[in-house]
Amino acid sequence: MNKTSVANIIISDFPDPDVIRVGDIYYMVSTTMHFMPGCVILRSYNLIDWEFASYVYDKLETTNGQLLMDNRGVYGKGMWAASLRYHDNKYYVCFVANDTHKSYLFTADKIEGPWTRSEIKGFYHDMSLFWDDDGRVFVVHGNTDIHLTELESDLSGPKKGGLDKVIIQDDREKVGLGYEGSHLYKINGRYYNFMIHIPKGKMRSQTCYFADNIEGPWTGRDVLCSDLGKWNSGVAQGGIVQDKAGKWFGILFQDHGALGRIPVLVPVSFGEDGFPLFGDDANKSGPSRASGTPVEITVLDNKPGYKYSPLWSNDFTNPAWQWNHIPDPRGYTLQSNLYTIQTKKLVKNITQAANTYTQRTFTEKCAGSVIVDAGKIGEGDFAGLAALEGEYGFIAVTKRDGKYYLVAAEHKSKNEPWAMGVFDTDPPTIKEEIPLKSPKLELKLIFDLTRAKQQVQLLYREKPGKGEFQQLGKPVQLRYTLDQFVGVRFALFCYSTKQAGGQADFTDFNYSFW
Repeated sequence: MNKTSVANIIISDFPDPDVIRVGDIYYMVSTTMHFMPGCVILRSYNLIDWEFASYVYDKLETTNGQLLMDNRGVYGKGMWAASLRYHDNKYYVCFVANDTHKSYLFTADKIEGPWTRSEIKGFYHDMSLFWDDDGRVFVVHGNTDIHLTELESDLSGPKKGGLDKVIIQDDREKVGLGYEGSHLYKINGRYYNFMIHIPKGKMRSQTCYFADNIEGPWTGRDVLCSDLGKWNSGVAQGGIVQDKAGKWFGILFQDHGALGRIPVLVPVSFGEDGFPLFGDDANKSGPSRASGTPVEITVLDNKPGYKYSPLWSNDFTNPAWQWNHIPDPRGYTLQSNLYTIQTKKLVKNITQAANTYTQRTFTEKCAGSVIVDAGKIGEGDFAGLAALEGEYGFIAVTKRDGKYYLVAAEHKSKNEPWAMGVFDTDPPTIKEEIPLKSPKLELKLIFDLTRAKQQVQLLYREKPGKGEFQQLGKPVQLRYTLDQFVGVRFALFCYSTKQAGGQADFTDFNYSFW
């Protein structure tokens, strides 16, 4: 038996979780937006420790946006809030992509794939896939107005003459964010739909509605209002799952600033009035608080002693790494300890650059270094290591008038932080620069993502592996914004501003914690 607290279980950006158990194994799916491969699924035997199980697709749609050919991309869009289900010995994942405005369905006999892609006719925001005991299949979806739509048995689209109605409505005048993120279950003969919403003037909350008949009437209220870690962001949206001993747990998420949206494990029980209770200090008359001191809970370990593979890696071929958008195969080579980018187009900044290679930051205090050989970059090129999200910073080698320079740069968005998907084409601002004797050196980022700091230091040493790292410029302030809608990541990049064809080699990535 393992013990943990009602707290973050993965200190990294894995938002919109949905979770199932198949036998001894738990699987969790999470939103990956514009990163490729996409739609990540994690595996666990105890709900606390997780490792990669699979990605559902290598690329979703070869549009100009997802390929970054339009130099705008699909930031703030891509795949959102997948529903993960296991039914009749088959795995199902469904979600919408907010750039293509399609509803996708993937199926597989094994969680590792291969996954077969199809589409569900229509667009079902934050959908939850559900089979009833009588074999009918539904999706619950929507924002503020929550819809129940019956599907054809093959899930190809709405069933002709089938049920299609609004079952739950939020009060638009009283919320900042109406109900969404549905997760529908049938427990002990009763239907439960879990959702997120943000009442005006309050933090986000977890809500549950239940009904004795799937068509209603539905009765509901907030069931969790929690501020773990004093982030003032609330814990909400996600799935619940039952362990082999019969206990229920929820995996929700909480915003942690630039670090992203962090999965949280919460115990769940059901009160005499039918409403779920989240956390040991839950009460029957209102939402659980679970906010002051985390509550210790007991979790059943289905595979004691199992060694989990970490969710970060120094190996470029490890699933911890994802491309920013669909990569251009003409412009990169990939080996375990060598990643090479050769530019094929002209851009103004890193967000337009093809083949940028990323992995998540983990914990509030992490660091990563890499050796970059920029000897083959062209005039006006930039090659280096970035702290990439909507507002970013980087340290990079550039070439000007035939000479190499090391620059520290940052970009601050002109847009409002909640301007979803708005794209900024400005070049980054160079804050500091120094001349280089050699274009081959070691670069390092040190993140302090505590609520009080939210920043990254940019460092270098001109002789890789030797001597102390030196800081270039002041730490870059980071901020989570909805133009990209993701937590900050390490990013290896090379881009050209004057003539395509420049090349940079990256080796010896080293992930660390402090």
